Amino acid sequence: MLQNNNSSLTPLPLERGTVCLSTVYFAPIEYYQHIKSAEKVCIEQHEYYQKQSYRSRCRITTANGVMDLSIPVEKRNHTLIRDVRISEHSDWQTLHWRSIEAAYNSSPFFEYYADDFRPFFEKKWLFLWDFNMELLHKTLELLDIETKITLTEAYEPQTDENTLDLREIIHPKKAASLPLKPYYQVFAAKFGFIPNLSIADLLFNMGNESQLVIAHK
Repeated sequence: MLQNNNSSLTPLPLERGTVCLSTVYFAPIEYYQHIKSAEKVCIEQHEYYQKQSYRSRCRITTANGVMDLSIPVEKRNHTLIRDVRISEHSDWQTLHWRSIEAAYNSSPFFEYYADDFRPFFEKKWLFLWDFNMELLHKTLELLDIETKITLTEAYEPQTDENTLDLREIIHPKKAASLPLKPYYQVFAAKFGFIPNLSIADLLFNMGNESQLVIAHK
C-alpha cells in the first residue's frame, strides 16, 4: 500500500510486494527490515540529492552517545543522486572508520566483520551512489538477504497499490517506520537501548543473529 509523507505516520506494516527506497549510507535497521520482508526492492536513482538525510549519513552509538557520521559531498543545486560527487577536501573515510572502530571494537562481532567493511573506508570513491550501492550489496550478502534489487527507470509517484513508497519516510528526523525488538548493545548500560541505529550497530553487536532481529518474528 502506498504511504504518503506524513510525520504523524503510525508504524508501517511489514508487507510482501515491492518497496521503493532511496539510496543510503549504512542504512538504519528499518531499511533492512523492509528489504527482508519484500519480494522486490526498487532503489530510486532519478531523484535530486537531499541533504541532512540518510543518503549521506548514518548513526552509531559511541561512549559519548549517538553520533552522526556524514559523508561530505560537493554542494550543487538540483544534482541527481547518481551525479553527487564525494568531496575530496576531507579525510572523512579515516575519521569515520576510526569512529566506528572506537565505538565497536569491544563489541562481540567487530573483528568478525571489520575486514568486510574496512575496505570501503580505504578505497577512493568519486560518487556517493557507487559507495552506497556497493556497501548495500555487501551488507545484504552478510545478512544473507536475497531480495531482488532493481533501480527506477524515472522519478515518478508510486501509484501501484502493491508498492510501499518509503523514499521520504525513512529519514533521520522521523520516527522509525517499524517497531524493533531490543537487542544487545555495547553501551546499553549507560544509555539504555537505542533503536534504529545503523545496520553496522546490529551486525557488530549481534553477528548472525542480526537476521532474527530483522525478521521481526
